[in-house]
Amino acid sequence: MTQTTTAIILGIVEGLTEFLPVSSTGHLILATKILGFDADTWKVFNVVIQLGAILAVVVQFWRTFWAVGWGLVKLEPVSIAFVRNILIAFLPAAVIGLILKKKIDILLGEPTVVAWALIIGGIAILVIERVAKTGAPTGIAQLPAKQALGVGFFQCLAMVPGVSRSGATIMGAMLMGIERRTAAEFSFFLAIPTMLGATVLDLFQNRHELAANTGPVGWSEIGIGFVVAFLVALVVIKAFMAFVSKSGFGPFAWYRIVAGIAALLLLYQIV
Repeated sequence: MTQTTTAIILGIVEGLTEFLPVSSTGHLILATKILGFDADTWKVFNVVIQLGAILAVVVQFWRTFWAVGWGLVKLEPVSIAFVRNILIAFLPAAVIGLILKKKIDILLGEPTVVAWALIIGGIAILVIERVAKTGAPTGIAQLPAKQALGVGFFQCLAMVPGVSRSGATIMGAMLMGIERRTAAEFSFFLAIPTMLGATVLDLFQNRHELAANTGPVGWSEIGIGFVVAFLVALVVIKAFMAFVSKSGFGPFAWYRIVAGIAALLLLYQIV
């Protein structure tokens, strides 16, 4: 399999799974293991192509960003509260992620952790869907800072690969009484500083290799993965919002459980 083909496959995986509660990082780790890719070779690539998924959020919600941007210029309370809540929710991951980065990097090389996290996370989603008592739909700006911070701490659970950043934030938000659609939108917007921060950090740490283009995976593969992840994520975001509004998160939970079991069976055969 060529480097280009691999980049396309991983770009599709990233775009399909980044904003679904199924763990994009987990799927990328499993894909590299099960399909025989070298995990270390594609580690930076897997992080950087998340920028494509981030761009998809910006494009999908450009009207919101435009309104918030003009609101900040005019010092409108709603826009200020919107940005405040996103930044507050981002803080726990920023602080804890920097402290635990070395341990997180170790976990990224453990596909069995991903498989078990998929199963456990799927069960958790089924339980939360039943017990969570959510309020009426509201906007992100209307959420109190305390709830925003709580969502941020739930997001930290996704530092374990396979947990799912979107799944942890959405389910955590619902446990705190935030309505399903608002929780999903909060997760999308929170992804921007979170994923951007992780990407910038990895780019900085691998800047010499990338600048020299001496690594086995260069800028051409990263560019292909970026574009593919962007296009696929753009479709997924819109479809996901429409789907969860009608059907909830149960189907994703069952998918996680089945995928986790299948991954364990494949991994044990590989080992």
